[in-house]
Amino acid sequence: MTDTKQLTLPITGMTCANCVATVERNLKKLDGVDNAVVNLSSERATVDFDSAKLGLSDFIARVNRAGYGVATGEADLVIKRLSDDNDARRLEKALAKLDGVLEAQVTFTTEKARVKYVPTIITQAELRRAVSAAGFEALELGGAAEDAEALAREHEINEQRRLLILGLIFTVPLFVLSMSKDFGLLPDFVYSGMNMGGMREAQPWFNWLMFALAAPVQFYVGWQYYVGAFKAIRNKSANMDVLIAMGSSAAFFYSLPITFGWLMGHVYYETAAVIITLIKLGKFLEARAKGRTSEAIKKLMGLRAKTARVVRDNVEIEIPVDDVRVGDVVMVKPGEKIPVDGVVVDGRSAIDESMLTGESLPVEKKPGDPVIGATLNKLGLLKFEATKVGKETALAQIIKLVEDAQGSKAPIQKMADQVSAVFVPVVIAIATLTFLGWYFLAPQVDDQFTRALINMVAVLVIACPCAMGLATPTAIMVGTGKGAEAGILFRNSEALERAGKVSVVVLDKTGTITKGQPAVTDIITNPQLPNTNLQLLQLAASVEKGSEHPLGEAIWAEATTRGLPLAEPAGFKAEAGHGVQAEVEGRSVIVGNRRMFEARGIQLGSLESEVERLQSEAKTAMLVAVDNAAAGVIAVADTIKDSSKDAIADLHKMGLKVAMITGDNQKTAEAIAKQVGIDMVLAEVLPEGKSTEVKKLQSQVESPALSLSKGRKSGDLRPATFDQVVAMVGDGVNDAPALAQADVGLAIGTGTDVAMAAAPVTLMSGDLRGVSRAIQLSRKTMTTIKQNLFWAFFYNVILIPAAMFGYLNPMLAAGAMAFSSVFVVTNSLRLRRVRI
Repeated sequence: MTDTKQLTLPITGMTCANCVATVERNLKKLDGVDNAVVNLSSERATVDFDSAKLGLSDFIARVNRAGYGVATGEADLVIKRLSDDNDARRLEKALAKLDGVLEAQVTFTTEKARVKYVPTIITQAELRRAVSAAGFEALELGGAAEDAEALAREHEINEQRRLLILGLIFTVPLFVLSMSKDFGLLPDFVYSGMNMGGMREAQPWFNWLMFALAAPVQFYVGWQYYVGAFKAIRNKSANMDVLIAMGSSAAFFYSLPITFGWLMGHVYYETAAVIITLIKLGKFLEARAKGRTSEAIKKLMGLRAKTARVVRDNVEIEIPVDDVRVGDVVMVKPGEKIPVDGVVVDGRSAIDESMLTGESLPVEKKPGDPVIGATLNKLGLLKFEATKVGKETALAQIIKLVEDAQGSKAPIQKMADQVSAVFVPVVIAIATLTFLGWYFLAPQVDDQFTRALINMVAVLVIACPCAMGLATPTAIMVGTGKGAEAGILFRNSEALERAGKVSVVVLDKTGTITKGQPAVTDIITNPQLPNTNLQLLQLAASVEKGSEHPLGEAIWAEATTRGLPLAEPAGFKAEAGHGVQAEVEGRSVIVGNRRMFEARGIQLGSLESEVERLQSEAKTAMLVAVDNAAAGVIAVADTIKDSSKDAIADLHKMGLKVAMITGDNQKTAEAIAKQVGIDMVLAEVLPEGKSTEVKKLQSQVESPALSLSKGRKSGDLRPATFDQVVAMVGDGVNDAPALAQADVGLAIGTGTDVAMAAAPVTLMSGDLRGVSRAIQLSRKTMTTIKQNLFWAFFYNVILIPAAMFGYLNPMLAAGAMAFSSVFVVTNSLRLRRVRI
């Protein structure tokens, strides 16, 4: 049996979709790799692999061989309690064994450890914990823990900036001199005479001056394009670097024989330099803009408290939040952030959870209630026991979910990937044909070769695979980040794409439309039997003592509130979707629905009319039988959430049909549906039947349970005419099969159970309006992606032929190419300002 693992690597040096394809292809070539997904926007590779065959070093070596790098961090730690050099060696081995650690060096004499690690796999806090587990103490040098991946990216941007400035220092005077010479604006001593075309010819030394200005740009500022092109060709692929290296080199090397006096003609040093500098400018602006696409993640990370006040050995101490351990008692004063997840042991307060759930009202907390890390304590002093720390906290899980979604590939991206895979070879072929066409087929002129060469360079430079590669991932990054800020978590980009295509939304009733906190409203006894209301409630509550169903808990809670003594039930039996049965003080008691009574042949008698009345009032009638005789009815009603009616109205405004699915009887379900404006009712559905009903909706066949619809009478079973994209909204646990069956499953969570939700989309607050927000965000994100892809394809389809036919100067082509990807990223960033 294979031990499959997943790791995420921060990749450096990628510039276009071909780079993504190259890294992906190289990683997949390794024996033991199941799958590899590389994202250009987040600059990360996610790999599923057999850990028995491969290790981290194999992946890093493969990425390096492909011509790219892996961002690494270095941690300098002061180590206490080292007694001798053997301790240093032992700690060194312990650190080196950790996943994500590349090198570990511990020196006994200086009491320091230097660890080189991959920041997406292991953090400095985990390194310090490993030191503690080995029996030593680690103190960090230089204060707060660094974000190694962010530093690597920042270093890359700074390097691009440095090379851009250097390029501008040489290119601007070179361009000005070249243009001035061509327009005859320079002093007379620069010119040597007239050429055959009637233009003034410069002195030979002037070409050498231009060569001196162009060479540093070509071979220093543009060196990375040569390196990238060489590595791409070595890996039997072609990327943007190949196009830039070919285009700029053609202009530069054509000019050399003219400078050496071997040929007559015009030099094109300024063309080569401007191409490299403009593209460097575009890449610098693109890198800065790409950094802003991940701002949502940075905001989420910034929510964390930096320190925590814990009680250890009856002493209150302040420690870094990464050093909090499970079981620590943590103190939080009013106005402070909750550092980690836990359970309140002492004190009462109101907690502002809006930063995670989007709920604006503070939530009351008392002993026994859970608290979530990164939320804000508003009022009282709280003491709580830490239950989840580090990567286990709700916030860490949310960040992980968002990062996974941003790193995944949306189906719409496949077309761009397929085009990108053949794009560069096709462009090189078109450029070759352009040269041959202009040289052999175009009307003959004196500088036939030069004209053909310049048009070929324009084709090479104008082609831009970058915009295609960035069109989808940048919008996905901004969209998923925007969702996280609004309390909407997409597990992958496919969910984000499909949510916008939804046409039918199926809502689970309990806990989704209603609050999920039912209460007893009526107790009616059978007048033919001697039981009183209290006796009936006492018997029913004694049976429900062992039940976990919300309706059963409501009966038990009512009896407890009234102070009724409850007996221990014997032989408790629960039948899903029907009810419960047990022996109470020697009497057989059944609490269930009409189906359960019919199955046992128990007649309701005079209670029939009462059941009808209660159901018409949107109450659930729980039937009680004692010794196989109908003894009474206990009515339970669940309160509709304040936001449900508005949320369903919002869905209608978006052109969506809304269905409600419930185990309740038909009349109760219809009464609730009318209150909130539901289109369709799927009533009397057993828990295991919910996924079947969803499947029927997907196949456009209306089920017999479907009875209420706008413009349709109850019982009218004409086929529905809905599209088959169905969203299911439920609590994420009881509705798991239906959530999995639906095209898009949306789980209503509460921040703490985010990690447990099996649905592709999790709404962290209980507010149903999050459903319309999620669908709206998906639609806007998909619109942005389509705009980006249209621009990327339209740009290439229009401008490559323009360059072929000689309508584009190579310098203008370089400028257009450089800013095409900047346009795509900037368009994606507009999503941050969208209101949902």
